[in-house]
Amino acid sequence: MNHYQETLDWLYAQLPVFQHQGASPSYKLDLSKTISFMSLLGNPERAFPVFHVAGTNGKGSTSHMLASCLQEAGYRVGLYTSPHLVDYRERIRLNGQLISEASVTEFVDKWKTELLARKLSFFEMSVGMAFCAFAEAKVDVAVIEVGLGGRLDSTNVVHSIVTGVTSIDLDHQLYLGDTRAAIAREKAGIFKKGIPAVIGIRDQETEPVFLEVANAAQAPVHWVPATPHEALPSDLLGDYQKDNQQMALCMLDAQTSFLVDAAARRRGMAHVIPNTGLQGRWQVVHESPFTVLDTAHNPHGLRAAMAQFVSIGEGAMHIVIGMVGDKDIAAALACLPKEAHYYFCAPSIQRALAAERLRLAGAALGLRGESFSDVHEAWKAAQMNATEQDRIYIGGSTFVVADALR
Repeated sequence: MNHYQETLDWLYAQLPVFQHQGASPSYKLDLSKTISFMSLLGNPERAFPVFHVAGTNGKGSTSHMLASCLQEAGYRVGLYTSPHLVDYRERIRLNGQLISEASVTEFVDKWKTELLARKLSFFEMSVGMAFCAFAEAKVDVAVIEVGLGGRLDSTNVVHSIVTGVTSIDLDHQLYLGDTRAAIAREKAGIFKKGIPAVIGIRDQETEPVFLEVANAAQAPVHWVPATPHEALPSDLLGDYQKDNQQMALCMLDAQTSFLVDAAARRRGMAHVIPNTGLQGRWQVVHESPFTVLDTAHNPHGLRAAMAQFVSIGEGAMHIVIGMVGDKDIAAALACLPKEAHYYFCAPSIQRALAAERLRLAGAALGLRGESFSDVHEAWKAAQMNATEQDRIYIGGSTFVVADALR
């Protein structure tokens, strides 16, 4: 085993228990250790201005769009997102390129004693590594995606020039609250004094919360209008990306530090994938039968993905589906079409829901199919059953898509 793999294994061992086994009230979000760690590192988070992006769905795609447009405008851009799908270094990019394996091992080797002594989590370590990489590379600007929530997320030590919240839906309720209003309050925790706050969706339940938090923070609010900009051609093919594009464009408009003209925006939106390496968002991997991977994993995301999947053809639908056990399984399954044939599976993560349990939950809702030992076995079965005119969807969890890409 090489040193890089050993380093990754050690990093993954620092994951909080909920990442392995599911939600646990013993896991506490707290910024104090991150703040102390940043001080130890020399406060790298102060070395660059930040576009800070939170939200239940769409924050990753929006972050990649922003980075692509900023790169096309000629800026040197750091991009921090999570989770990764195949390679840990997907989390930390410099102008779209993965940081080197050596930079990962060198950071851990240098700080390992302190990482252990301070009992830092995987997420806190990764944020420190990213911010050091961006400071060392002297990026002009960084685009930072919130990991969980916002107010107490490890990324919420940055010096933002604009903040954004893409959408609000029920997810991670044990940590963020069990209502959309409560979740909105946590995500609005990234708003900063005098810094523009862009909000993607306006509704009666969350609007008062956003306004209250923004007013308390003295942050000017910018709502994304229904049709604020001309839709630009994009290599991101999911219908839901139209909303994310509007969010990214409004965040560019709301700040004045970085000029991104119309031509750079058009190029940026057209070349998100080659510019930033984004994967797993309505990613078409075969044309015949049409096969798409998508990381939608909660009701809001699955409804959008299924609306597009149902609409794209007349052949039979085959859905390879897996989930983690700490989600609202019934609510997610209720978003899926009953006329599809299902291939229930479990991604290769400890907190995955067993395939047979998922099949039984699906059957109770009228979803017909079989259970399989893993994602690849399920995908093989779908390929064997599908004709060239049929379509295959693979998703239900980020971890299912990760297994498929591997």
